[in-house]
Amino acid sequence: MAGGIAIEQDAFGTPGVWRLTLTHTGKFNAMSRSMWTELKEVFTAVQQDASVRCVLLQGDRGHFCAGGDIAEYPSFRFDEAQLRHFHEQEVWGGLQAMLDCDVPIVARIEGNCMGAGMEISSCCDLRLATDTARFGAPIARLGFPMAPREAALVGQVAGATVARAMLLAAEVFDAAAMLGHGFLTRVHTPDTLDDACRDVAVRIAGLAPQAARLNKQTLRAINRPLAPVEYAQEAPELIANEPAGVDPYAYANSAEHREGIAAFLAKRPPVF
Repeated sequence: MAGGIAIEQDAFGTPGVWRLTLTHTGKFNAMSRSMWTELKEVFTAVQQDASVRCVLLQGDRGHFCAGGDIAEYPSFRFDEAQLRHFHEQEVWGGLQAMLDCDVPIVARIEGNCMGAGMEISSCCDLRLATDTARFGAPIARLGFPMAPREAALVGQVAGATVARAMLLAAEVFDAAAMLGHGFLTRVHTPDTLDDACRDVAVRIAGLAPQAARLNKQTLRAINRPLAPVEYAQEAPELIANEPAGVDPYAYANSAEHREGIAAFLAKRPPVF
């Protein structure tokens, strides 16, 4: 199974509330390639539907999202063109659709929120989590970096200090730390998270929908993405002028990249 996104309209019996559930059984809801495509389709539909007033985004079976579906990686990640397309079109296509959405998005986070989970939750407006949730992007253990636009997004929302610790030291943070860093809106116990998310979603749905959409447009305008986003979009032209001549996807066929993924799939420590 490649996973999917379950859609429940009028959640909690409240018109205008959509509950979206990331579902990838047995993989802590890791994002497959088809799920990234579906994410874009779903949020494009939300943006175009004037009846939607709030989206609650959650993961299935006790976890938000544990990252990407690494089992798929050997089939495309070692080819530079395919790797670039994956990050710039598939992944960023889904994230951009969320960022462009004028409907308020509430993230309900429990369990693992790693890698892709950090990126997806960074696109949400409010983030409510259990006190047992875990946050990180330990992809350095897999032998590859976070793509530039994705790193810019996480760095902007979670903060540069947190992003550096996650990406350079593979640090994993608990909910209390992420609340302290300003990434989370509130932290709840596992038995109170559902009620808290319902209350927020229903409250938003009861407010003026036009005002919400205009507020999101205003906030988006005054919080433009950081420079690395533009760098990634124009990478081929800019890279030629960089002293180091670094292409962000040139690592595709590197030994470290292959070793990190092979070690994960073989359930052994990588040797870099």
